[in-house]
Amino acid sequence: MLIVGLTGGIGSGKSVAARMFKDEGAYVIDLDELARRVVEPDKPAWRDVVSYFGTGILNPDRTVNRSALAEIIFSDPESRKALEGFTHPRIFEEQDTLVKAIKGQDPCSIVVIEFPLLFELRFQNKFDKIILVYAPKDAQIRRAGERDGVSEEEVDKRLRAQISIEEKRLLSDYIIGNEGSLQSTRNQVREVMRELRKLSRKKEGEDICS
Repeated sequence: MLIVGLTGGIGSGKSVAARMFKDEGAYVIDLDELARRVVEPDKPAWRDVVSYFGTGILNPDRTVNRSALAEIIFSDPESRKALEGFTHPRIFEEQDTLVKAIKGQDPCSIVVIEFPLLFELRFQNKFDKIILVYAPKDAQIRRAGERDGVSEEEVDKRLRAQISIEEKRLLSDYIIGNEGSLQSTRNQVREVMRELRKLSRKKEGEDICS
């Protein structure tokens, strides 16, 4: 099994690339999806979050209002640290359960973990390889603003809370440029998958993974 981290900055197109990796045969685990799962109403992390931040961050159906929570944590590092303490252990527990299940059914699999804060949390050494989905900062701001319905200033504030996309380029094994057409991005994903399959066969043995 090859465990690969897929990361990028806000608005870089990680989710688009992740879907393409899935189309090419990789198993994809989305940590944002797991983050939503662990704070579903009445789960332990949900109770911790509501106790700390109050019921003002809830929607009428008692789900967490992620936009309201984001405004708080990107303005207050202590609140962000508290949220991470409530959610991260549960997220990684869910991730490990999924990885073990995949390994049990497909030992030669390539597992791509979509991990927005991979570098910020210093998880580089947890992966066999790291892929960065790259888009220049102006594209990030435009896309994230359109997607989330927030101002350029708000997106820029969130970007400043993360390691810059240019620094992440230097720390990654593969770069997928997502500033062009979708076909261009898909071609790059296919090329990376070819390389990952070679590595997987080498790691597990040609006879096992052929």
